[in-house]
Amino acid sequence: MLVRSCVIGMIGLGWLSLVLAQDAPRPDEWARFRGPNGTGIGTADLPASWADKDYRWKAKLPGLGNSSPVLWGERLFVTAGDKAGARYLLCHHADDGRLLWRRDFDSPKYKMHKRNTVATATPAVDARHVYIPWATPDKYVVMAVDHAGKTSWEVELGPYKSQHGFGVSPILFEDLLILPNEQDGASFLVALETGTGKIRWQIPRQSGNATYSTPCLYQPKGRPPEIIFTNWQHGITAVDPRAGKVTWEISAFEPKLQERAIASPFIAGDLVLGTCGFVTAQKHMVAVRPDADGKAKEVWRQEKVVSHLGTPLAKGPWIFLFSERGVISCLDAANGKLIWQQRVDDTFSSSPVCAGDKIFCVSDDGEVVVIAAADQFQLLGRGSLGEASQSTPAIARGRIYFRTQGQLLCLGGKS
Repeated sequence: MLVRSCVIGMIGLGWLSLVLAQDAPRPDEWARFRGPNGTGIGTADLPASWADKDYRWKAKLPGLGNSSPVLWGERLFVTAGDKAGARYLLCHHADDGRLLWRRDFDSPKYKMHKRNTVATATPAVDARHVYIPWATPDKYVVMAVDHAGKTSWEVELGPYKSQHGFGVSPILFEDLLILPNEQDGASFLVALETGTGKIRWQIPRQSGNATYSTPCLYQPKGRPPEIIFTNWQHGITAVDPRAGKVTWEISAFEPKLQERAIASPFIAGDLVLGTCGFVTAQKHMVAVRPDADGKAKEVWRQEKVVSHLGTPLAKGPWIFLFSERGVISCLDAANGKLIWQQRVDDTFSSSPVCAGDKIFCVSDDGEVVVIAAADQFQLLGRGSLGEASQSTPAIARGRIYFRTQGQLLCLGGKS
């Protein structure tokens, strides 16, 4: 019986490994906000400037939104919504932009920040499902919809309280969908089983102010992987995603002030970085290095050159920031010191992405600013999207996919 049980267990583990391998993002997928582990780095040979005629395709959207497109294979998923509260999940063909299917969801209208929308959260996607969080003051819902548009499961996580509305994006780890629920009300971190929506673990949090940052994965050498979260009160937190336990936490921000984490944490070499602050007050970007004893020590702090809304991009030995005040900065990733800074005639709410040695960032007016990933400022070119955008692009299949307030646009790739 023991031998038989072990054999069955080994078969089960082998089957689970096969399923997880099939679900794991391939190099050319863009399966979450800012793509592979939130790095913003994709693979494509893209132009530095272009004209309207150069777009591969354009597709109109039925509503507004700040969420980013995500892709799996030939399917591109994006959310939208209208001012009355209705929400839409759309699936387009990534090659030609044609609409494959659309799901409509009714929702009550509610008050939120004027720059927010009911479709600000970016979905996550794997080989079986696209995962979408929606929230109103009365109900926080997470849904799994298969690639044909059929709902597989739906879970309610209680009410969602925030004066600015909802906008949190989930990530995937093995067979778990992980997302923060950090709001003005009762808060927690949660992991849901991707197959069923069942809660695997839940960690209480002290929030007091809604958090909008998307977690990322940190893989320390010789130790289990950790999921990184940022929060005004907690600072930077690492969680063992398999055990559902906090492994380390460092109070990196200013808990005595009214701050908010909007930009997402990211990894630069062996450093974990997080940002927090307030739009009209001080902002912090803090780099910490976790050690083998399960503790993290602050390595450097930058409080003069910090973007509040957009997530910085780490590329090679540098970190690039595009601020909401129209300033582009390059920092030394090792020590946080400013290498160069340049003011441009644009403001940025979206986050930069990178293909090769070109960095792309969409301005609020829908101008794409393209710079070199280098230790000197080099403006390589510009491209116009034709209308306003606060969405971060996706890079997949050798192309870049933009989302504006009213449409999707695709650039690059072979015909």
